[in-house]
Formats: sequence, structure tokens, C-alpha cells
Amino acid sequence: MIDVVVVGGGLAGAASAYFLAEEGVGVTLLERGDLNTKASGSNAGSIHAQIPHAPFVENGEDWARGFAPTIPIMMEGIALWRAMEAELGVDLGVATPGGLLVAETPAQMRAVVRKAEIERAHGLPVEILSREDLRRLAPYVSPAMEGGAFCPIEGKANPLAATPAFAAAAERLGARIRRFVEVRAITAERVGFTLETNAGPIRARRIVNAAGAEAAALAAMAGVALPLEAHPIQVTVTEPVAPLVKHLLYFAGEKLTLKQTPLGALLVGGGWPARRDATGRLSASPESLAANLALATRVVPGVADARVVRTWPALVNGTADWRPILGEPPGVPGFYMAIFPWMGFTAGPVAARLVADMILGRESAIDVAAFAPGAKAA
Repeated sequence: MIDVVVVGGGLAGAASAYFLAEEGVGVTLLERGDLNTKASGSNAGSIHAQIPHAPFVENGEDWARGFAPTIPIMMEGIALWRAMEAELGVDLGVATPGGLLVAETPAQMRAVVRKAEIERAHGLPVEILSREDLRRLAPYVSPAMEGGAFCPIEGKANPLAATPAFAAAAERLGARIRRFVEVRAITAERVGFTLETNAGPIRARRIVNAAGAEAAALAAMAGVALPLEAHPIQVTVTEPVAPLVKHLLYFAGEKLTLKQTPLGALLVGGGWPARRDATGRLSASPESLAANLALATRVVPGVADARVVRTWPALVNGTADWRPILGEPPGVPGFYMAIFPWMGFTAGPVAARLVADMILGRESAIDVAAFAPGAKAA
């Protein structure tokens, strides 16, 4: 019987295998395809700490206060990202030049200020910027912008490098990684679980659900209902251009993230919807592409000079409250969730470490009891 089976070959799954193997736990990771081929390898690589602005505007301050207790987790996650390059011995492309949320109108600025007050109350460093401050900090931003907010710890990492680095390190420590193994059913036994797979039954004392957009389906196999949905979104990359965007940029008027890679390519995202047909096949939406690029050039006019190279879709998991789901659900001991909706790239490594601590019976730096499956926001 395997001590821990991790299901999901994305960032949270590979990091879970690594942190458990590091402590001598016998761990096997199962991935129904190949590693890093879903959202973990298809996202834009943003590392967030601020409360996401679009749902704040849509859902209001009560929603933001419910989400805000996740800020210490994301801050811990950013610190972990900074440490993991040296620990894994791999260049993960981690850079934290800061996150810049820009507003175009006085009304948008008032919303930015209200959100910053909630963020500061939970320990996040956020500076409010006037129009003049914004021009000094980010002269590449349109002079039509009213002002903004700056969080100095945000940034980016390379989504093509992170999951493979964790997986390779886990294997060096004795973890077994099995690709193209699909879990089809889970049965709770007197001790542990039996996973029925296309490669035959696998017995495990414990399971870590790190299945990303498929996490709800996997949980249902164990009799656990999760309020988790899969959302198709898309990201766009341009040709390399001269240095332009120095920060992780957001816009308070609509969904936008914009940043520049070390090689000069601009990554344009923000959660615009992709298409998904009846068979589940994903494709990019031309309408979303046009709207996303129009926003990017409105906020940063220099983007208009860059030619688009590629737009691609990805399926991400999401919940209405955006709060992580970490640990064992009531009535199913040994079945652990390692899920951080919408923020899976930022928080994948820290979610994995927190769940590994639970499995090891070790106290974590952050109390995550409020994020147990079924827990409600205070």
C-alpha cells in the first residue's frame, strides 16, 4: 500500500509530491495525461497578493472581507517562490518588481482606495498613487490614468519551468510519477482507499486531491461535494519588444493583467473567457482577444506596436468566494484537498506545503482551519 497518492500533475500536485518526498514519505503522483499540460503550464505566470479587483467591484466589500484572510497565504506563497529557486537548483523566472493597479476615473480610484484599506488590514503593503506618482513610477502607462495602487511584492514566474522542476526534485527524493494514469473510481476501505485506474487498482493510505479543474469530479468519487467549477480562459503573447512594462499591471476598469518576460514578450491576460464546445474541446475566442488587446493598448499605448504571436486557452478551477480548500473534508479522513481556486499558480506551492504539513502532523506557519472543506467565510 502506498502511503500517499497525489492526483494531479500540475503545480500543486508536483509540489505536494516534492514536499512529502522531502520528508521521507512514500508518495506516488498520478496524472491522466502528461505533466504541466493544463492550467499550471498554460497560465500567464502572474504571482498575486492583492485582492482581485474585478470580483471586488462585482461582489462588494463583504466579498472582499471574506477573501482577505487568504492574503497571508499568498504572501507566504510569494516568499516560498523566492526560496524555491535555490532549493530546487532551477531558474524558475521568479521576479517581484511589484503589482500596479491603475484607475482611469475618480470612481475607479475610490474603489481602489477602499480595497487597499481591506488589504492593509491583513498585512499587505499597498501604496496609493496619485496621477503624478503613477507617472513617476510607470511612465509607460497612459497619461489618461487617474492614479492607482502599488503592491511591491507581486510579480511573475515561469509556468513552463515550475512544475517540471518540482516533479524532477520529487523523483530524485524517491517519489514515483506515473503519467497517463486516469483515476476512475475511489473506494474508502477500512484502512485507506482503493483507486480504480486504467492501469489497475492502486491502494493508498491517503490521497491528495490536486486535480485542478477536475478536482470536483475527483472529490465526488470519494463522496465529497465541492463548489468548484471549471472555467475556460485565455492568454495572449506578443513578439519580443523593447523593455516597456516593468510591473505586473492590472486595470481597475476591466479584466486585465499585463507583464513582460525577460526576453521581451508581452503577456496579456486577466481571465477573459475562451470557448468550450459540447465535447469539452477548448479554443480561443476572437471576441475576448479583441477586447483584451483593446484594454491593454488603452492602459499602455506602447502595446499597440507589438504583434501578437499566439493566443491559447486553458481550463482553470474557480469558486464564487475564491477561497482555498485545504485539508480533509468531514467524514472522509485521509482525503486531502490542495486547491486554491483562480490563484493556483500563485498559491500552488504554498498550498502543497500546507497540506503536506497536515499529513505530517506538523504545525504550519499559517492557521488554515478556516479553509477546511465545508468551512464558511467568517
